[in-house]
Amino acid sequence: MTGTVIRRAVEADVAAVAALLADDGIGAGRESADDLAPYLAAFAAVDADPSELLVVAERDGAVVGTLQLSLLPGLSRRGALRAQIEGVRVAGTARGAGLGETLLRWAVDEARRRGCALVQLTSDARRTEAHRFYQRLGFEASHLGYKLSL
Repeated sequence: MTGTVIRRAVEADVAAVAALLADDGIGAGRESADDLAPYLAAFAAVDADPSELLVVAERDGAVVGTLQLSLLPGLSRRGALRAQIEGVRVAGTARGAGLGETLLRWAVDEARRRGCALVQLTSDARRTEAHRFYQRLGFEASHLGYKLSL
């Protein structure tokens, strides 16, 4: 995607990332860019952890997309390192122009570069368009996920 830069997020990006997280019907019910304190604390933890990478997609000086890539060592799959993609968001004004695909392909390439054997992600069951998008990129709906809010 010409004119788009994918880079490691910095603290100054936190407000824009929080706004992206809140900018959809599902996110609006659990996110709020009004109070950045929890996002800043979470950013500090993510940024300090070498197994975590929060990135933003920037176009013309504005943050228009984000995702988090987590590296998960484990014993399964013969001790394979896996990557978990979380928090994929594209600004409403940038949707439909290939930015999501650019972000996901970047994340897969980065996971491969870091030695991962598998890339996984979860998607809210209500996001049927996202499911078609992920499948088009080669992801398989191979597992059923569960969450427990604490």
